[in-house]
Amino acid sequence: MKLTIERAALLTALTHAQSVVERRNTIPILSNVLVDADGGQLRLTATDLDLAIVDLAAADIAVPGSTTTTAHTLYDIVRKLPEGAQIELTFAEEADEPRVSLTAGRSSFLLPCLPKEDFPVMAEGELPHEFTLPTELLGNIIDKTRFAVSTEETRYYLNGIYLHTAEVDGRPVLRAVATDGHRLAQVNAPLPDGADGMPGVIVPRKAVAEVRKLIDEGGQDIEISLSESKIRFSVGESVLTSKLIDGTFPDYQRVIPDGNDKVMEVDTKVFAESIDRVSTVSTEKSRAVKMSLEGGKATIAAHSPDNASASEEIAVEYSSDGLEIGFNSRYLLDIASQIDGDTARFFLADAVSPTLIRDGGNADALYVLMPMRV
Repeated sequence: MKLTIERAALLTALTHAQSVVERRNTIPILSNVLVDADGGQLRLTATDLDLAIVDLAAADIAVPGSTTTTAHTLYDIVRKLPEGAQIELTFAEEADEPRVSLTAGRSSFLLPCLPKEDFPVMAEGELPHEFTLPTELLGNIIDKTRFAVSTEETRYYLNGIYLHTAEVDGRPVLRAVATDGHRLAQVNAPLPDGADGMPGVIVPRKAVAEVRKLIDEGGQDIEISLSESKIRFSVGESVLTSKLIDGTFPDYQRVIPDGNDKVMEVDTKVFAESIDRVSTVSTEKSRAVKMSLEGGKATIAAHSPDNASASEEIAVEYSSDGLEIGFNSRYLLDIASQIDGDTARFFLADAVSPTLIRDGGNADALYVLMPMRV
């Protein structure tokens, strides 16, 4: 194999590949990226057995061929080369000790290889459900839900975003839901052509994170294909395939309150800044703040075990009976950061029941937050 490629093109492809490769691997081949040069293109493949990414980059191929080499080292080398550098990659299979040679200007590197035959291939099978979403819309769906994805491995079925079809006022929608048991985020989007009849699937959080990175770089639509066990995202020159979480997402609609009769409306920016300031004195572990509602004001307060305290009053629209309720400040700030409109509407019941939060500027998004004892 012998090829020449521009640094920027190789770096973009390697950025995606090295992100999928785990830094600590007990299986050596999984630390490598599969490098395949043919037909004027360099094809890079990386996998962790649950997730695989394939990236294409234009290259001048003098001698076609393929091998595998260490992903993170190759990425670090290319990242540190000067902008505009022309990189030459060479691999001689018949050598006594096969290694990849990389030269750029006056720099040269030799990297170890492992046999390409050992590189695992993820079998996709049939992906019968196919639809297309604008990258901006998918990015919005991910941002508004992924902060609520659980990181608790024992409840593995909560370790992703639940993507499924639903109906709102007689219109079909594509719905994404995430919850960690303390908070829940739900967002609806118009149902795209081809998504009708798709199974409900749980997309793992690592796949969600990798797709979000691809969206940041591509302005095109993203093609999604899925079955009950796998999902594939195609955007630009990148194709990401992931196994789905094999589990049943809980009946999330049971925890969305519909009878909360105490309504508070507040300026989102003012509210978030106040929570952020007051929570400075709360403990790192609980991050608790107490919200006291009375008339047209909310008093936000926090205390710490070493007797530090803080409080702040903000104006709100609230006309129900007085109420004191505690929340995790970090969770409140996560939700506030995803609210598009100028105002947030809180639907409360009492100090121990779930609170429903709606976005004044986006009827398709809602959030549920469990209160804390303060």
